[in-house]
Amino acid sequence: MKGKRNLWAVFLGIAVAAMSAAGCGAGESSGQGPEKVSEEKRLTVYTSHKQEVYAPIIKEFEERTGIWVEVVPGGTTELLERIREEGEKGSCDVMFGGGVESYEVFKDCFVSYESTQSDHIESIYRTEDHVWTPFTELPIVLIYNNKLVDAASAPRGFEDLFDGNWDGKVSFADPGRSGSSCTMLETMIQVLPMRENEVLEQFARVLGRRMAAGSGAVLDEVSEGTYLVGLTLEETAKKYIDRGAAISIVYPREGTSAVADGCAVIRGTEHEENAKLFVDFIVSPDVQRLAVEKLYRRTVRDDITPDQKEEGSIMDFDLGWAVKNQKSILERWAALMAGNGGGS
Repeated sequence: MKGKRNLWAVFLGIAVAAMSAAGCGAGESSGQGPEKVSEEKRLTVYTSHKQEVYAPIIKEFEERTGIWVEVVPGGTTELLERIREEGEKGSCDVMFGGGVESYEVFKDCFVSYESTQSDHIESIYRTEDHVWTPFTELPIVLIYNNKLVDAASAPRGFEDLFDGNWDGKVSFADPGRSGSSCTMLETMIQVLPMRENEVLEQFARVLGRRMAAGSGAVLDEVSEGTYLVGLTLEETAKKYIDRGAAISIVYPREGTSAVADGCAVIRGTEHEENAKLFVDFIVSPDVQRLAVEKLYRRTVRDDITPDQKEEGSIMDFDLGWAVKNQKSILERWAALMAGNGGGS
């Protein structure tokens, strides 16, 4: 549109350079330092997204609204726990990133807000209470190092990981910190024809009770050959492949989940109107096209068509079950990884 900043140009020109370390501002659209920004033009965003995802979005949000954004990055679960601990005395205005099943577990921390874009959000993501808004769909995939593992012998599904050939060779991030890893555990439990505890016990055995430092470390460990196989998100794997990483993607033959990650306004926020503007922005057509075309993600809008056919068989993920059982799954998993058993 004439006279309107091009979001793609923003992405290409300033995406990663726009941000610095944790807890710093995303940039000042007015050219002023954060100490000179008035209180009504501030927003604090806690995010589990990687910098390459949140930087261009927040930078453009600042440019369009004149609102100065402070970013606090971290793991989904640790940020949500921090929000709950801080209560209404906390500084967070918006949580951005992490599977929506985690948002359901922490829904007491959020206020209801129906986005102005809700009419174009896929019906499966429209909730009655509007405590969260979806951002993108994120299929879970397996990856393997294609220089060290040939395609014929690579695992074709989750159950193949348990056949003994991959013991000590699989990279997986701690679900106690990573929301996507928590979704991966829940997906395996739902899709495999095994008892819940058996899935957890067998997978803990495969990992040798060792977990990667974070979601990003899984991609590094597999592409570098430290581990042969990993569990990750489709979008992250595709980014690494486009950068020349020696990995290939497998869509599990049992089917996989494509749970949306979310965004929500924090209860008690001092900047509620700014927070609502941000929620509207992340599901706007411009940002959703950016997500599809530049961020390797799947849109949650019903009026945007992807350029390429989407791969993989997507299961009907039981969000209600995941919410109800997430705490007990994480507790049993922590006990298993500590060598204390997972209970019955």
